[in-house]
Order: sequence, then C-alpha cells, then structure tokens
Amino acid sequence: MNTKPKTFFAGTAGLLIATGFLVIGCSTISKKSDTNPALIMAPSGAQLWAENCARCHNFRSPTTYSDGQWRIAGHHMRLRANLTAEQERKIVEFMQASN
Repeated sequence: MNTKPKTFFAGTAGLLIATGFLVIGCSTISKKSDTNPALIMAPSGAQLWAENCARCHNFRSPTTYSDGQWRIAGHHMRLRANLTAEQERKIVEFMQASN
C-alpha cells in the first residue's frame, strides 16, 4: 500500500518538473525568435537595388548589359557602395533575371 502513494507523488513531481522545464524552454525560445535576425525576412535583390543603387542611379534596362557585365558592375559597385557579398549577389541576380 505504501508503494502507490510514493509512486503517485514521484510521478506527479516528475510531471510538474518536466512541465516547468517545457514552459520555461518555450518562453525562452519565443523571446529569442523575436530578436533573431536569421528569422527576419532578408531583403530581395529588388529591395536591395532600391535601397542602395537607386540613390545614385536611374534604373537601367536589364538588357543594357550581359550577365557577365552585370557581374563586373556588381563587383565594382560592391566596393564603391560597401555592399556585402550577399547583397551584391542578390542585386546582380535581380538584374540578370530580367535580362
């Protein structure tokens, strides 16, 4: 008879502890996801072009340059406009996609 109450209380205590860890873990995860930059949608090539290139350039027809020429222009402007490699890649792909 003494075994059932001990097992019940041990099982209940374990369940309460596990539930507590689950609640704490979920609240920590949700707080981290609110500020995690990886979860925020990255800008597209068109958005990056509008934010960076359009400050100085009018929109050129994508057919103005070949794919290779867009790569060269992208590399040149990456250096001049302090773009990251990822930003350069997205902008060049945006211009090449319409070519």
